[in-house]
Amino acid sequence: MKLEEEAHKFMKQKNKSTIMASIYQSSAKETAIFPKDKALEYLTLGLVGESGEIANKIKKIIRDKIPSANWKTDLPNEIGDVLWYCAMLADYLDADLGAIMENNLEKLQSRKKRGVLGGSGDNR
Repeated sequence: MKLEEEAHKFMKQKNKSTIMASIYQSSAKETAIFPKDKALEYLTLGLVGESGEIANKIKKIIRDKIPSANWKTDLPNEIGDVLWYCAMLADYLDADLGAIMENNLEKLQSRKKRGVLGGSGDNR
């Protein structure tokens, strides 16, 4: 058995995924149906809308003081919808989702090292 197959089997046993961001991005693109002449607007509004669905579910948990019975499956499903829009927005910008993820982690690690994780502003 190849090392890659062993790693995949191990991750499946641990209930973890082995999908790479670039594979997700290209696979998600196969399901993209929206007006290409309004792609930026459509994808941005979709991203905000799906993020709003997450916020609304959390709001209801706060209001009701107890989570719904399915909240641990509902929220990841909504996160998946957010991820789809992120992947499609990255694709529209000719950006690789994996590279975006790596760059973001590098930025955050740099901020942590410099003690500027808190605060505001892009150039900390």
